[in-house]
Amino acid sequence: MLKASQILILVIVSLAYWALATLYIRYVPTALLGPIQAVISFALAAPVGWASILLARRLARLGQAQLLPGIGVVGASAMMLDALVLRWAPQVYGTDGAAILRGAAWLLWGYGVSFAIAVVMATRPGDQAVS
Repeated sequence: MLKASQILILVIVSLAYWALATLYIRYVPTALLGPIQAVISFALAAPVGWASILLARRLARLGQAQLLPGIGVVGASAMMLDALVLRWAPQVYGTDGAAILRGAAWLLWGYGVSFAIAVVMATRPGDQAVS
């Protein structure tokens, strides 16, 4: 079970991750529009997701059994914020509709990849939380 302090840390981490992804979509739209650049952006989701999980785990001091619920808090918080902003303030992500659409696809991909990585990390024998 997650402590209230861990949840607070994870929500703050989630907001930081959301802000970074939003800035990427807004200020580097060519990374999502060009065919080669998009492949690179999608491929980078794995190492960035892995590093993001490690950082969140360390900051919130998550134990092995807390990893999946903790990453669930991070992902759920960011996804809900993405949904609200995409629905009611899409201009936050930029002014080009094609870039916003592709940015949303990239976000979904990143969440999926990150959750898959968290499952792998949580089920590896001997993997312990970073204290």
